[in-house]
Amino acid sequence: MTDRASARAAKSALSARLATVPGVVGVGLARRDSGYVVKVDLADPGVASRVPGDVDGVRVVTEVVGVVRAL
Repeated sequence: MTDRASARAAKSALSARLATVPGVVGVGLARRDSGYVVKVDLADPGVASRVPGDVDGVRVVTEVVGVVRAL
């Protein structure tokens, strides 16, 4: 089980790594049965191969949400 503090640290590290990757539209935390995971929102599924499966022992999940635009 991953606690919130560990997930936040992993999120910060991953956000920095993915900052320049086109197609990554968001990085956040999500609650799962086993605690917290880092959730990466993508514009298209082709970007998923550039996202690691875990960071510092914290599981990373991806979701294709499409392009994000301001209202």
